Amino acid sequence: MTTPEHYDQLLARCRQLFLAKTHDYGTAWRILRLPSVTDQIFIKANRIRTIQEVGTQRVADGVDEEFVAIVNYCLIALMQLHLPADAPLDLAPDAVAAAYDGEAAENRRLLLAKNHDYGEAWRQMRVASITDLILMKLHRVKQLENLGGAAQVSEGVEGSYRDMLNYAVFALILGGA
Repeated sequence: MTTPEHYDQLLARCRQLFLAKTHDYGTAWRILRLPSVTDQIFIKANRIRTIQEVGTQRVADGVDEEFVAIVNYCLIALMQLHLPADAPLDLAPDAVAAAYDGEAAENRRLLLAKNHDYGEAWRQMRVASITDLILMKLHRVKQLENLGGAAQVSEGVEGSYRDMLNYAVFALILGGA
């Protein structure tokens, strides 16, 4: 399967779970400020790394489910970044689906552009290295959040959320999801 096909398949899986949770919980995630979303991604990535290092887990959710959660939390962060400040906490399901799809499509475009330039180098990487890259990006995002917008040369948090989302997709592909 090609990378675009894999991306589409995995994002469809992530989307289905996200929309099912939206059905059950509504848009409770709208309460989260961006640093809280960042911390949720950190919790997932840190758990993955712990499982990779220890070699066992005690909670049923597997590593793949955690990478799926990273994809969805990154999309939550991107939606939060782009929603107007006065957007209501409760969003209609069709509006949520449209926002999700828009951010996922932009990420797909970015993935394909970078994949072209880097020659699919990620296919030669270890999933553990991808986990480390996600954790590094999280550290960068936390630093940027702590600077409160006073970064000097950074592209900002949006690029990091997009990269983490794509790294999680790569990890899912490499893991056989």
